[in-house]
Amino acid sequence: MRRADRLFRLVQVLRARRFATARDLAAALEVSERTVYRDVRDLSLSGVPIEGEAGVGYALRRDFDLPPLMFDYEEIEALTAGARMVQAWSSPKLARAAQAALDKIAAALPSDKRIAMDRTRLYAPTFHVDRELGKVLDVMREAIVAGRRLAFGYKDEGGKASERSARPLGLYFWGQRWTLAAWCEMREDFRNFRLDRMANVVIGNRFPDEPGKRLDDFLRAVEKSAADHQK
Repeated sequence: MRRADRLFRLVQVLRARRFATARDLAAALEVSERTVYRDVRDLSLSGVPIEGEAGVGYALRRDFDLPPLMFDYEEIEALTAGARMVQAWSSPKLARAAQAALDKIAAALPSDKRIAMDRTRLYAPTFHVDRELGKVLDVMREAIVAGRRLAFGYKDEGGKASERSARPLGLYFWGQRWTLAAWCEMREDFRNFRLDRMANVVIGNRFPDEPGKRLDDFLRAVEKSAADHQK
């Protein structure tokens, strides 16, 4: 990484955190702590308002601002590839948002890096993606944000059909399948529902925020189940 890019990234890391030790910064930048001390000193001498000291930690004064963000070539490729995956595998709304984000990034880049964005050879094909699932994804995103129940028909792995009411908690993409993490009110337990097995999805009324039925609780249950299977 060029030193200029490293200094810019150091400032970005400090902007994102209220406080960071030299060890934190060294890990984020993949350099030695000695290099961090030298870079912080040079930035301070150039007028960047970094507060703190060696052995304690550093913070960037909250009113400090920078010119528009710049990215190195690997960051540009990562952003482009990520946006293309969103366009291919998510919903129509998110696809439009991903393209809008790429357009804004491209407008802020110098010409050589804008060309690098156009030449990125990482793709996410869309010809085999069921577009109807994208519409369902938007409905579920809306329900998750609003904290509303979902009613839907569901077929399990064996093809058995049932009607479900669930509290949607999060959406997960597994490479080929999206799943909905939810509290199933019929089973009175957490469940992962495959979107391609759901039908007639309807948003219902709001559900209360109850301990034991939240996304964090779901994740703890998944971790416990995985640990039990490894024993």
